[in-house]
Order: sequence, then structure tokens, then C-alpha cells
Amino acid sequence: MQRQLHLNLFINSRGHHEASWRHPDATPYALTDIRYFQDMAQRAEAALFDSVFLADILALVEGVEHGPHIWLEPMTMLGALAVSTSKIGLVATCSSTYTEPYNLARQFASLDHMSKGRVAWNIVTSSLASSARNFGGGPQISHDDRYARGEEFMKVVTALWDSWAEDAIVDDRTSGVYAHADRIRPINHRGDFYQVAGPLNVPRCPQGRPVLIQAGSSATGRSFAARHAEAIFTAQLSKLDAQEFYADIKTQTAAAGRRPDQVLILPGLSPMIAGTETEARRLAHEVDDLTDAETGRKRLSGWLGGYDLSHVPLDRPLRPGDLPHPDTVQAARSRAEIIATLASRENATLRDVIAYFAAARGHYTMAGTPEQIANLIEDWFTDGAADGFNLMPPLLPTMLDAFSAEVIPLLQRRGLFRTAYEGGMLRDHYGLNQPPSNW
Repeated sequence: MQRQLHLNLFINSRGHHEASWRHPDATPYALTDIRYFQDMAQRAEAALFDSVFLADILALVEGVEHGPHIWLEPMTMLGALAVSTSKIGLVATCSSTYTEPYNLARQFASLDHMSKGRVAWNIVTSSLASSARNFGGGPQISHDDRYARGEEFMKVVTALWDSWAEDAIVDDRTSGVYAHADRIRPINHRGDFYQVAGPLNVPRCPQGRPVLIQAGSSATGRSFAARHAEAIFTAQLSKLDAQEFYADIKTQTAAAGRRPDQVLILPGLSPMIAGTETEARRLAHEVDDLTDAETGRKRLSGWLGGYDLSHVPLDRPLRPGDLPHPDTVQAARSRAEIIATLASRENATLRDVIAYFAAARGHYTMAGTPEQIANLIEDWFTDGAADGFNLMPPLLPTMLDAFSAEVIPLLQRRGLFRTAYEGGMLRDHYGLNQPPSNW
């Protein structure tokens, strides 16, 4: 059977360009209206996407006066999407840093039952100092300590999802037996960060456990992903960078004793699509002209752990010392590494870096025709750079509709993408095995 491409729709604001909310072609819905997210998920399901994804930030981001940096809580939204779709996978971010393993395991198990096996957890270790101030007010947890806590968190939640055998529920009204108590057991975890007795009070998930997704690209994040992730969302600046990341993750996955084909790598792609490349570029510039440079400066500062960029001129080529070294950043280290790479380009200015991140926050952007977009996808997919893509339309729903109507048929004719769903669970769409039960 020919290897199949995987497509996830990342629903963000009115599109992934930071100025999308101002554009007349963007959705008229308020970003607090659940009908918007239901509409996007239903459009993606009609186009046969594997999944849709909702991100999260645990604090109000600076610059709200110039952009809708607001977030409905994503796990709450998944409940609404679970009952308004029937096939598409549903992915939500939840922080392992600022939640308890029992709560998270219970919520995702419930959502997997509600959706009949279509849920995935995007595992994050929260990086922003502003988030730390909202959860106890203590000092920001270091990059390495976040991942140490995350490692134990994973041990606890997987044990909780495995605390019920698949056949524990009997539900026999005649005999009066609801469950086999000997097929349910506590986990009795006592570790450095968590003490959890268990068992979970929700039966085993339809998928065994939710699909596990991860998005960190730092060295620590890659190692964590190789041990735990079943799909990886990643930001790559070029095909060469994507190939290096792909090869490294697959090698680390095998070294961790796992099958590399059971870890999907989905780079972010933000395409502006039109009938001609000239028209696509015109549309991209039209949205670029709506951006606010000072909002972008504040966003970069947040990713760099609050590093002060106010003294850096917008239009002077960046110099050593204008930006911190990525290794010193305790916040979004993988983003810090991308910022440093962009800054190292000849004569790059702070305005150049801000403009690049305004389009898709460091993910790969492209303006072109449907044929050009399909060619890039096929090239990366067949040449060791991707197992699929995390689609990040710059304008929603306009560019989602253009991709669905004009790019997906090209991929289908080339035999790269499904023409119908072949299963009902997200593991079916992603081609992932059911995790074995400890029972």
C-alpha cells in the first residue's frame, strides 16, 4: 500500500497571519463564538483532513490592543467539536506544567469516549513567565526542570489510562454486575513531583489512550518526543532543516526502542493560494501591510523569556548582543533558535524577523498556485522531510477553502491523500497502532 500523506488543520484566530483578524476575507464570527470553530472543523472533515488542532496559552499576551490574543479553553471546545463532527480527529493542547496528571487523564479519557476515539493530547511544558505568575506566582520553571516534571507526568497519565482492562465493564442488568473489580487496579505512584493513587474513574479509552502529540524542537524536546510522541508538530525554515529534523527524530525514535513509522512528523505550512503566483504574493503583501511592528516586537520578547528588545532599532541590521543566545532562554527555546537563525542572515533587521513571524510564527510560508503548493508538499513528503503537514492557513476560512478545493484534489490524483475515511478513530487516520494494554 502506498504511503499516505497526513494533514492536520491548525485553527488559530481568524488565520495564522497575526493581522488576519483585520482582513475583510476573514471569518465574521467572534473568536469567542463556538460556531466558528465548529464550522472550521466541519469544513476540514468534509475535505478529509486527519485532524484539527487547538493550541493554548495560559496568560494574556501583551499587545491585545492591536490583536485578538485571546484563547477559549481548548479542552472545553473539544467537547463541542466532538458532538458536531463524526470522523475527524480532535487535538488539544494542555500543559503538563500547570495541571495535575489525574485531572488531565480523566478529561482526555472522557473526551475520547465522547468522540468515539478521535482525541489527541498536544503535550506542552509551559514556557512563559506570564503563565508562571498565574499559577502560584512562583519563579518560572527552567527548561530542563519542565521536561523532568513532564517525564514523570507522562508516567502517571499513561498508568492511569492503563488502570482499567478493556473488558472491565460488564454492564449486566440481569445479574447485577456492572464491572469486574479485579480488572481495575490502582497505580500507587509516588515520585519526585506527583503522588497519585488511582485508578482512574473513567474506563479505558476507545483508542486505548489518546494519541500523544508533541511540538518542542529543542534538543530536550526532541529527546522527549522520541520517547513519547506519536505525532510531532514542528516549525522548519527550509526543506533542508526539515530533513535534518526528520532524520534525527526517526533515529532517536529507533534508539528508544520504538518503530519510526509510528511517529509522524508534520511541519507547519502556511500557504497563500491564488490562480497565479503574482496574485498570491499580492495577497500576502496585502495582509502584511495590516501588521503592527510594535506588537511583533512584544511577541518576540515574550518568546525570548521577556528579553528587552525596546532598544533595538527596527531597520538596522541586527548585531551580536541584540538578541540572547538560545541556550540562555528558559522560555520557548525552539522559537529562540529560529529567531537566532533568521537574525544570522545577511543584513537581517528586527523588522525582517518580526515580519517573518507575523506570517506564521516561524513556520514555513509560501505564496503560490495550487500546483506549486501541491508540488512542495509532494517534494517534502517523498524526500524525507515530512510525513504530512500541519496546515496553518494565513486567512480563515478563505485559504482553507482554497486548499481544500484546489490543492487536495491534486494530491488525491497523485495517489498521496485519501479519497475517503477508512476508519472511525484518529489512530486509523494516522496509521498508528493501538497501544498494548498492561492487562
